[in-house]
Amino acid sequence: MPTAIELHARKTRGHDARVAHAVALLREAAADHAGHIVQATSLGVEGMVITDLIARHGLAIPVATLDTGALHAQTLALLGRIRQRYGIEVQVFRPQQEAVVQFVRRNGDDAMYRSVELRKNCCDIRKKEPMRRLLEGRTAWITGLRREQSESRSSVPHFELDADSREKFYPLADWSEADVWHYVATNDVPYNELHDQFYPSIGCAPCTRAISLGEDHRAGRWWWEQEGAKECGLHLRDEPLAA
Repeated sequence: MPTAIELHARKTRGHDARVAHAVALLREAAADHAGHIVQATSLGVEGMVITDLIARHGLAIPVATLDTGALHAQTLALLGRIRQRYGIEVQVFRPQQEAVVQFVRRNGDDAMYRSVELRKNCCDIRKKEPMRRLLEGRTAWITGLRREQSESRSSVPHFELDADSREKFYPLADWSEADVWHYVATNDVPYNELHDQFYPSIGCAPCTRAISLGEDHRAGRWWWEQEGAKECGLHLRDEPLAA
């Protein structure tokens, strides 16, 4: 089976300029929001590229992630790999355990498959509530969204204000999949082993599957739902993340 690097890595015209722009954006954001900025990563390949850029250029940007309690072992393994490779201790935010226990007790382990409402309730408990804590005291945050990932992300800018007026930066907004994997190959960036098993977008284990040739990048996320529902709410611009 070919690896994700073998399948996707390719240097395209303008790649070096896009890397330089991403570094400049991160450098400016770190200076403007010193002590109040964070990279919020899901530990997918885009997030790993941003973490590498932060570490490689010595930028004072902490890295944080959500451990929903339902992640793949391969995803969690990256925490140790980041520590070993970059000397970065990723800040981990977890859901309130009692809220998770009560939700599962009321609705079962397979609640997300039964309705969009229940799936979103699960996302609220496991992702959105800890994300609020992750962003407390921050004036800016950085994520790895790219325009090419899906139709709903096709207009992602390099910068915008989120629903709570925090500055939100997307340094890889204009990168292609070829750009991402060329950077990974060139700089030996650690990445989730599931990417080599046709998981381009990785979330919680019950809500993620491998995709088939020709499917959309995010087709493996909440695949049993209609296309319009396929977001957890962390990146919806019209929905505040803070209570």
